[in-house]
Amino acid sequence: MPMPGAPDATAKAEQGLMQYAYAYGANPLPPTLTATLIAAQHVRPLQPLPLLFSPILLFSSYLNLNGYKSDSAGLTSAWSAAYLVLARRRKQVFSSKFGARGLVRGATLGLCAVNMVAGGLGYAFGGKKEAV
Repeated sequence: MPMPGAPDATAKAEQGLMQYAYAYGANPLPPTLTATLIAAQHVRPLQPLPLLFSPILLFSSYLNLNGYKSDSAGLTSAWSAAYLVLARRRKQVFSSKFGARGLVRGATLGLCAVNMVAGGLGYAFGGKKEAV
């Protein structure tokens, strides 16, 4: 017999892929992690154009923490897609894909792809916060 305050196993709802992606898109951590990986790649040697993405993604986390989760998800999705397009244009020789820089680049591109999909879902299905 279950305790009165314990959650019932049959009452627990299964979380599907869409709900998981929406929750990921509404989280402030992925844009912060993406901004960190972008900065780690492009500070040395200094590359100013890709470094412009980091403050925008950090601003997206700031918006999310202030309650604008849907707008933050849209901003993260759009700028992650833009970085993905910009980064895919740079060619990389096969031997450099498995070094430290190549692994960071691959992780950044993978995270941008996930941010693009999850942020798009968060923006599409998220409610808007009313202006005061």
